[in-house]
Amino acid sequence: MIVQDVINHLEELAPLAYAEDFDNVGLLVGDKNTKITGILVTLDTLEAVVDEAISKNCNLIVSFHPIIFKGIKKLSGKNYVERVVMKAIKNEIAIYSIHTALDNAPNGVNYMICNQLKLKNKHILIPKSETIKKLTTYVPKNEAEALRTVLFKTGAGSIGNYTDCSFNVEGIGTYNGNENSNATKGRKGAIHKEEEIKITVTYSKHLESKVLDTLFKNHSYEEVAYEITTLENKNQNIGMGMVGELEEPMNESSFLSYLKIKMNTECIRHSDFLEKKIKKIAVLGGSGSFAIQAAKAAGADAFITADLKYHDFFTAENSILLADIGHYESEQFTKNLLVAYLTKKITNFAIILSNTNTNPVKYF
Repeated sequence: MIVQDVINHLEELAPLAYAEDFDNVGLLVGDKNTKITGILVTLDTLEAVVDEAISKNCNLIVSFHPIIFKGIKKLSGKNYVERVVMKAIKNEIAIYSIHTALDNAPNGVNYMICNQLKLKNKHILIPKSETIKKLTTYVPKNEAEALRTVLFKTGAGSIGNYTDCSFNVEGIGTYNGNENSNATKGRKGAIHKEEEIKITVTYSKHLESKVLDTLFKNHSYEEVAYEITTLENKNQNIGMGMVGELEEPMNESSFLSYLKIKMNTECIRHSDFLEKKIKKIAVLGGSGSFAIQAAKAAGADAFITADLKYHDFFTAENSILLADIGHYESEQFTKNLLVAYLTKKITNFAIILSNTNTNPVKYF
């Protein structure tokens, strides 16, 4: 097994196409063709984690957070980022980061929080736009069924709970090939008219290369006419945060006690109590102040996230309970998710959960 094999599995769970533009995800250090001796999964890649990988004969670290986030101009070991990269390179250890690709995945970071809290009726808090594409192409009428079938097999034409979705219009296509053309229908230098079907299918952004490759391989024309459009439609299966419901409502103090236990946190910073029951809950692992308004709009009784600033708590405005459980605490179970996932995908290879606590925040 090589590094690329593991990357393929990880990108089935969380395609990098859905990572945020500001992020730095993917293979950050190492060669994708390196043969793997062991896989270590961690939340953060620190020097201690690289040392752990060395001691456990793991030459691939799968990390949630990217160790390289801002540009590196020198590798002199003057800070922890440079030291980690240098040590990884010296010991031929590859580092892969999944970060916001997993934040936006339907079975990712926020799904894990919902499961820890045993929430039901889960759905995405902030559905992501510009992740749905539309392909329009034109094919001879007698070839339309075969082309639709192979496009459907790539995942194109899937909408919510439905598959094999397309729209088809009959018409007449015309073309005139020059002396260099090699048309499969018609002849050079003459206008040809062909009964065609205009086929339109939608597909998820990360499938684009597969969809186009399938189109070109299975279309009979020398020059394939096609159009791709990026849709503004919200993708209900991809996006930041989640909303779910408790089985039974709780009062606020009982809920925070429950939250503290389930999320294994020593401290919860929260907004004023509203003297109401908590049932509908919005969650967003990591820094989530940007989603407060979305949580309120979703009708959530409480919003669980991290890294809230002083003035963020004012935005609760007596309509929602804000709970800051800590950045590490909100994402701590992510590495368990990745280990469980990779273990199912790679049954003949040990996937090791790092036992290094990378939380930089301590409580007195």
